[in-house]
Order: sequence, then C-alpha cells, then structure tokens
Amino acid sequence: MELGMDIILKYFGDFTDKQLQQFQLLGTLYKDWNEKINVISRKDMDGLYEKHILHSLSIAATFDFAAGLEIIDLGTGGGFPGIPLAIFFPEIKFHLVDSIAKKLKVVQAVADAIELKNVTVQHTRIEDIRNRKFHYVVSRAVAPLNELWQWSKPVLHKELSHHVENEANRPGLICLKGGDLNKEIQDSGTRPRMIEIKEIFNEPYFEEKYLLYISK
Repeated sequence: MELGMDIILKYFGDFTDKQLQQFQLLGTLYKDWNEKINVISRKDMDGLYEKHILHSLSIAATFDFAAGLEIIDLGTGGGFPGIPLAIFFPEIKFHLVDSIAKKLKVVQAVADAIELKNVTVQHTRIEDIRNRKFHYVVSRAVAPLNELWQWSKPVLHKELSHHVENEANRPGLICLKGGDLNKEIQDSGTRPRMIEIKEIFNEPYFEEKYLLYISK
C-alpha cells in the first residue's frame, strides 16, 4: 500500500476495491509527473496524502452529494480537490478547469491512468465558460473569496436538479482556505457557512484551515 494511504483510511473506511486502488496509485503517479512538470511543491510531495488528498476529501466528509450532479473545479492546478472527489463520488461528473495548460496535461494523464471516467478537463478561465451550468463550484486557495464568488455565480444552476433527493444544500461555491479570513469574508459581502477542517480531521496540519460554503 502506498505510503500515506493510512491517513485516508483513518477517516474513511467504505471504499470499493477500485476506489482503494485509484487512491493508492495517486502517490506514484503524482511523484512521477511532478518530476517532469512541477504541479505540487517539492516539499509537499512527501505529504501528498494528507496535504492534498485528505484536504480535498474534507468536502466529501461535509457534503453528501447525490448521484447525477455536475461539479466544476475552478483553478484545479494539479487536480485538487477534483481528482480525489471524483474518486470518492463516481456517480458525479467533475469538470476540472485551469488557465495553465501544462497542469491539465498532468490532470488528464492521472485521470486516464486510474481510469477515472467521470472527469473532464478544459483549458480555460471559468469566466469564459458561457454555455454550461453546474450544481457546485469547488476550489482550493485560488483567489480571494470575492473573486471566487463573482466567477462562480454565472455558472451555477439556480436550484438543484429535481431528481436529487435529500439534498439540503442549494447550489453554491465550496472552497478550501486557510488563515485569518475575516477581512476576506467581509470584503466579499457574503455570509458563508464556515467549517474548521480540524473538526473533521484531527491533525495538526489542518489548524487554521477552513471549508467555506456560499449558497446561491
């Protein structure tokens, strides 16, 4: 088993064999690709499973997304949080976008290597997407909250699909951020639901890291 998988299994235990294999392969794939195209800081590679994969899965621990939803990952970079979430939710379509093409080359290669069928990638800025709507936007530390929300609103459905049952949350932006967010939230003019990730995953790394959700 790849080094680091233990921290995923500490908090999640109900994976299929295919999901386990997909998560296990991420360690080797990102290590190999990162040596060719630097999408993750070198110092973070040793902590890939905690700092990138588990961090991304804080969204899965908080939101029970129903099958059939479509989610866009704004500024996906090396594929976070989109790739781990797509493994976790195989019945949901994830569209991963970034303005840097070389990063998407890595994302597509990783998705292909683990046979992730519910992921598409697009080299674009989210503000240039005109012809598609999504149920959620997910993002990780890409831009100030005000900008994230302005970019997200035009691509969000007005409501969740009628086929979605027991889904308490309205369409919206779910983003992962860290540090003192008071001014950023104030400047955004929004009132996000804010969750301390340390309350979800009791690890020192998640001190002062938060999950924010703004509904449309």
